[in-house]
Amino acid sequence: MALVEMLMPKMGESIFECTVLNWLKNVGDKIEADEMILEVATDKIDTEIGSAYDGILKEVLVQKGEIAAIGKPICIIETDAENVAANSEKPVEQPESEEKEVENVAAELESQSKLTSLLLENEEPKINSLSGRFYSPLVQNIAKEENISSEELENLQGSGADNRVTKDDILAYVQLKKEKGAQVINTPAPSAPVSAPAYIPNATDQIIEMDRMRKMIADRMVESKRISAHVTSFVETDMTNASLWRDKIKHSFKQETGENITFTPLLIEAVVKAIKDFPLINIQVDGDRIIRKGKINIGMAVALPTGNLIVPVIHEADSYSLIGLTKKINDLANRARNNKLKADDLSDGTLSVSNIGSFGNIAGTPIIMQPQVSILAFGVIQKKVSVIETPHGDTIGIRQKMIISHSYDHRVVDGSLGGQFVKRVSDYLENFDLDRKLF
Repeated sequence: MALVEMLMPKMGESIFECTVLNWLKNVGDKIEADEMILEVATDKIDTEIGSAYDGILKEVLVQKGEIAAIGKPICIIETDAENVAANSEKPVEQPESEEKEVENVAAELESQSKLTSLLLENEEPKINSLSGRFYSPLVQNIAKEENISSEELENLQGSGADNRVTKDDILAYVQLKKEKGAQVINTPAPSAPVSAPAYIPNATDQIIEMDRMRKMIADRMVESKRISAHVTSFVETDMTNASLWRDKIKHSFKQETGENITFTPLLIEAVVKAIKDFPLINIQVDGDRIIRKGKINIGMAVALPTGNLIVPVIHEADSYSLIGLTKKINDLANRARNNKLKADDLSDGTLSVSNIGSFGNIAGTPIIMQPQVSILAFGVIQKKVSVIETPHGDTIGIRQKMIISHSYDHRVVDGSLGGQFVKRVSDYLENFDLDRKLF
């Protein structure tokens, strides 16, 4: 038998640490490789971490509420020597190399700070320690959302290692501050009073506290509107052919692939084709520079049972067939609704889409996902009386129509490009081949 240190695995670009929310296994429990043993939170997502080894959990090195650094040991597992040899992870030698890699990524991210951190352009000062005290991104986000000043944070006693402020510490402080209705600082100096809230509820009102995800969504949406000059273009699309084709093949598609085919794969396929025609829509802004992205990574808005919204990403969407795209979309949507997404599933989107038609909405004006410059919203498909042009003259008929909304950043996308792009998406959908074969 051998004792090995399990390291905190990588969780996507720009993520260097996370907060341990809960250990799913106790010391002494038998665990298997890939079995979920702890739940962690980053500033992007809450997720579960699987074991790297078969064996017995002997010691927990990072307690609940403490910060776990990527590439650093989080627990000790007793396992057999063959298991250790077979495992590609080298727990003793790897931390130094991973730490160097993290430092290199951090240096690169610092040089592209305008692109990777929306908070750098915020007019309010960042929560940062003048004394060199370290605060995790999760703690900083909570402090910003709750209007905790840098002075308050600096004087807050932490229960983590080296007096580090944990998630529980700051949440407890927030609760105490709300109960007392005044500024609370862990210092002998008298605290300054805070004015009472302007809103006074009556007996029929219900107060619902925002959860962490809703606060993050609210903050990012407001920040996006501040950063980007939003403009929205609309086009009405004839979805008759696409709708008839889907109705024709959906039962056989289910039998052959085991998957349900919705309209979403057809819509995203058209978006991917249009991006190839207009690659300058697949860009990001870095100060005075425009970065043309080499990969087509489509973000897909998914409504969660909690009422919140999350946007998993289909990486290299142009590499999938329609069948592959359907499977990927269904997989991401299912894992999103069951809180099984990984940090990588939410990173590196280059353009996003939202199928608001699933809620019966005709059209909308979606907000751009920073640092992207474009987002599409697809409305409900409705039967409408339409003028149909034929070689023998115009006629009146029933067609299935849908409105596509395209919001884009007018700083770098003019009306010509924004309008042509959404029209090209529409063209691909209107000209859908009724005789298209799947295999």
